[in-house]
Amino acid sequence: MAEDDSEREKRAVAEAAARLVEEGMRVGLGTGSTVACLLEALAERRLKVRCVATSPGTEEAARELGLEVEPFDRLDRLDRLDLAIDGTDQMTSDGWLIKGGGGAHVREKIVAAAADRFVVIADGSKAVDALQPPVPVELFAFGLPATLRALDPCAVRDDTPTSPDGGVIADHGGPVDDPAALAAWLAGTPGVVDHGLFHPELVSDVLIARGDEVEHRRL
Repeated sequence: MAEDDSEREKRAVAEAAARLVEEGMRVGLGTGSTVACLLEALAERRLKVRCVATSPGTEEAARELGLEVEPFDRLDRLDRLDLAIDGTDQMTSDGWLIKGGGGAHVREKIVAAAADRFVVIADGSKAVDALQPPVPVELFAFGLPATLRALDPCAVRDDTPTSPDGGVIADHGGPVDDPAALAAWLAGTPGVVDHGLFHPELVSDVLIARGDEVEHRRL
């Protein structure tokens, strides 16, 4: 897909997702290039919404556009988010996701789980027949060499050394033939904070742009 085609699809799907947001909602904002388009589309609607951001970059960009961003613990006292919107690195037809290209997958998963409705937005290149490695993981710095050995093949990421909360970002390079089994194994390995496999149960809606059309699927 040409770069300009990809950007056009990102903008189209972001605008479609922004139209799902209603006045007064509590909204979780994801991280990444598609979410950057979402922030612009949401700001243009000039709704009064309360937002929580999954990364410092998203928070800064949202504030610059005039969106109200609050600490998650302040919103959490209200129990739930109405809506969370985020992109994905890979997505299968049955709703499995791999996220974490930006190293914010742990926050993204927390926000997704706290939302009554988690909406995934993507351009057509993110739709895959089967998930492919690597799978991002966030690791504790304590005992890191032992954790990496347990997760072999796994390597610390050079370009994103730490998460927004100071965890070490690495990538697991093993096969993803059985996402559920791999997710359980990664989660059960000591030293792993969390991983970038998102179960379909987390996902409420998928918006995917294919050319000039935006497909909206509910899971």
